[in-house]
Amino acid sequence: MNKTKWWLVVGLIILFGGIGMSYLGEPDFQARWLWRWERLRVYAQGILDPVEPPPTPLPQPAIAVTRHPTPTQTDNLPQATQPTPTSTPTPLVLPSAITLPAPRWERQDINNCGPAALAMYLRYYGWEGDQFDIAELVKPQRDDRNVNVDELAYYVRTRAGWLNIEYRVGGDLNLLKRLLAAGFPVMIEESFYFESPFYPNDDLWAAHYNLLTGYDDATETFISQNSYYGANLKVGYADLQRDWQTFNYLYLLVFRPDQAQTIRDLLGEDWDIEANRQKALELAQNESQTDPQNAFAWFNLGTNLVYFERYPEAALAYDQARQIGLPQRMYRYQFGPFLAYFHTGRMDDLMAIVEYALKRTPNSEEALLWRGWAHYRQGRLQEAVADFRAALEQNPTYSDAQYALNFVLGNP
Repeated sequence: MNKTKWWLVVGLIILFGGIGMSYLGEPDFQARWLWRWERLRVYAQGILDPVEPPPTPLPQPAIAVTRHPTPTQTDNLPQATQPTPTSTPTPLVLPSAITLPAPRWERQDINNCGPAALAMYLRYYGWEGDQFDIAELVKPQRDDRNVNVDELAYYVRTRAGWLNIEYRVGGDLNLLKRLLAAGFPVMIEESFYFESPFYPNDDLWAAHYNLLTGYDDATETFISQNSYYGANLKVGYADLQRDWQTFNYLYLLVFRPDQAQTIRDLLGEDWDIEANRQKALELAQNESQTDPQNAFAWFNLGTNLVYFERYPEAALAYDQARQIGLPQRMYRYQFGPFLAYFHTGRMDDLMAIVEYALKRTPNSEEALLWRGWAHYRQGRLQEAVADFRAALEQNPTYSDAQYALNFVLGNP
């Protein structure tokens, strides 16, 4: 190790230790100290092993589309069926401003924006829990840095079953306003930027769940209950549109069972999951053509193509996104490229991005899972089993890793 770097790391440890001692008398000392220690650890790692940009695509090999083994049991992709007819939303004259009653605000714990935002959302309907009740199920390890939307939906369906939850992609600002005007808060996933770096060369980008409870056309802002920054914050229409694109315009809706028909009417064709995905695919196709240097437009195109099992096309779309340049933490939150490269036999590309993901997020159960599948395809059975078991250590409820382990051990 370079002596200068070594002494710098030692100095940082002493500095943060002193800061930690200054908080010993505070009630929330443990949370504050753990957060500072995590920042120190990541920053020191960034000094010793500097962060590089995400890898660009390797020279493309011949594509060999595969179907077996099915790498996860939750990636149930659509069959070729006709969408169920749904009513088209009746055009409404929306009020110029809406402010829904804000649920009691809750500051998120470390890496806990999903459970915190969902807790506030459920509280809108009278639920009495908090983010830690949700996190106990969906992220039993406190340092798990990502909670997927399907995990949040699973919590509502199994632990708050007196409420319904649906999530869709390809949303737009007018849809958000329609839902809010009808009395429904909306939870979205979007880009987030840290105020200070976690390591040298940090691009500051991350993901964040946000709860919207109103809008105002006069100021062109939404009202958000942001678990990181505070309650009743104003977010500009243009800013939200830009940051929301990063996650395929994903939105979540929680509602009472007796409100299901109202939600169905508000969503119209988007109620049908197949039709909704097709709409999102067409939107991504359009955005990738009108703004060809937008990496997120290409990434969304790949993600929607993966949904329809169009893996060769998806891989090419992800290639384009990677060539333009993606944020350093992208593979912490989105895993479509893992499926696309696996199903097109591009194990070198798959291995390159999962190794990069694990460098950024060593405890990512999703990256461990897909490195295991890459090892399996390469004939490295022991390494595959080790990765699947490591993924289960990080999240014992991770059914995809348990499925993978059972599959590989049953098919040595």
